Amino acid sequence: MKLTLKRIARRADYTIGRLTDEKGKRICDTLEPTWRNYKGGELKVPKKSAVPEGTYRVVVTKSPRFRKYLPLLVGVPGFEGIRIHSGNSAKDTEGCILVGDNLIKGRLVWSRNALGKLMGMMEDEKEVSITII
Repeated sequence: MKLTLKRIARRADYTIGRLTDEKGKRICDTLEPTWRNYKGGELKVPKKSAVPEGTYRVVVTKSPRFRKYLPLLVGVPGFEGIRIHSGNSAKDTEGCILVGDNLIKGRLVWSRNALGKLMGMMEDEKEVSITII
């Protein structure tokens, strides 16, 4: 399964994106901390930076923090423990990708539903990757 996260709104305090499947069908919206232009020389700010653009392998493992199985992005440069999980605002993440529906400016709603949908889609997949653009 190949996922694509296309960022559609880069704001001072948050980044909104759209997560699609390999056919381009919308799965849900995403929310991350502030986007940084790493290629342009900007530096990562611990716990306050969006994931760098690129393609990453995704595995489902048990999160020590959340105590449940969640998708984990593997090999993100300068980051460790980047997960896809539920949450409603940029304050709910320290660099991870939140999923839900962006019906309120700068926020997500129906986050747990979106995570459940994504986890169900990934359940029988042997290989999962995400390309962030």
